[in-house]
Amino acid sequence: MENNQKIEKSAAFKSWQIRTIVVTMIGYALFYFVRKNFSMAMPGIEADLGISKTSLGLFLTLNGLVYGLSRFVNGFFADRLNARFYMATGLLLCAVANFAFGFGEDISSWITGQPSGSNFTNTLILFMGVLWVINGLLQGSGFPPCARLLTHWIPPQELATKMSIWNTSHSIGAGLVVILCGYIMGNLGVGDAHVGAWKWCFRIPAGISFAGAIALFFFLRDTPSSVGLPELTETKPKETQSVETKAFLRRKVFGNPLIWILGLANFFVYVVRFFVLDWGPTLLKQSKHVSMENAGWLLALFEIAGIVGMLVAGWATDRYLKGRAHRTCVFCMLGTILFVLIFWQLPSDAPLWVLFATLCATGFCIYGPQALIGIAAANQATNKAAATANGLTGLFGYASTAVSGLGFGYVVQHYGWDNAYIAIIISAVVGMGVFLLMWNAKADGYGGKGVWQKT
Repeated sequence: MENNQKIEKSAAFKSWQIRTIVVTMIGYALFYFVRKNFSMAMPGIEADLGISKTSLGLFLTLNGLVYGLSRFVNGFFADRLNARFYMATGLLLCAVANFAFGFGEDISSWITGQPSGSNFTNTLILFMGVLWVINGLLQGSGFPPCARLLTHWIPPQELATKMSIWNTSHSIGAGLVVILCGYIMGNLGVGDAHVGAWKWCFRIPAGISFAGAIALFFFLRDTPSSVGLPELTETKPKETQSVETKAFLRRKVFGNPLIWILGLANFFVYVVRFFVLDWGPTLLKQSKHVSMENAGWLLALFEIAGIVGMLVAGWATDRYLKGRAHRTCVFCMLGTILFVLIFWQLPSDAPLWVLFATLCATGFCIYGPQALIGIAAANQATNKAAATANGLTGLFGYASTAVSGLGFGYVVQHYGWDNAYIAIIISAVVGMGVFLLMWNAKADGYGGKGVWQKT
């Protein structure tokens, strides 16, 4: 502990710690530039190409399921490989996939030899679907290396506060890209209907992310030892690591009931979060009669409120709950239930500021658990298995797209928005109940063998 404190107070260590947090924040925000652009493009894709909500929901589900599996698998590799190269390469490939998606019509026309017709449409849908699944596969290389980097540069007793700050990258990326794509959908394209504007929702963010990937390569470094600084915790020789790795992962991750509870809770948190992020533009346009530009700003404000919520949740966890992030999540889910219910009951002609206030309150509440689950998983698994633990909880989170993607697409298309809201509220209630299962759990897994506190 005394050695850790000396390292943390080192000017060189502090400088690299801040640099790592800032650069990974920017990098992960750019992963969202080439992931959440699809949601803003959906109304244009539906209008221009005639693709149904159920089909669009299927795109979201397949992308999310593949992403969750990819994030899980990438957790194993990220704990063992150089995170700098891992993250930069993943973002670059995501940018390439988005470039291809933005030129999907041109590529499909070249493949079929015709610019229209049933053969062209089927080829286009298949091509776009495969590309978005590939993008989901590549997106899994984003968070795991970040989890590795942060747990090597931030001591456990500071992780909730500093990783809550880092987690604002989710909201910064999603917020900026919905503003950008809202502007694109409202101003680019052909004619008053802005035909084809959706293509630029992929091309422009891809260009920005491509440049960001190059920057990651130049500005990131893997661990303190890679820049000549001592590690926060002692590292055993690689030969010993390989012998003990399986037993350690079995004890701290796969045999740890708390990691599985956090994973299950993550499923329900992500159902609520993705309902707003994925269907928000379409919901606001079709059920609340909000323009696409205003919808972009409303979703950006949802993300900004989420940033504040994450920071408050992280601070409150360290300040008042002694690092027990799971307890903070219970209160956050209760607030989420209340504000989703209020938003549902607002009339379609409600003033824009009322929609703004209620949506912001929802974002404030739901982003606390979204950030804290990753922090709790990292602390329970310790920095030796943080990426693997987050890969497992992320697998649950993105399995939720079976509900938030295809499920909600089908429900909205056949039964309307009201029934989708009911499903969201039920999901939030169940999620709060799952968090309550670990109310008496310890804050982290660094000390002792037990996972529960004495009461």
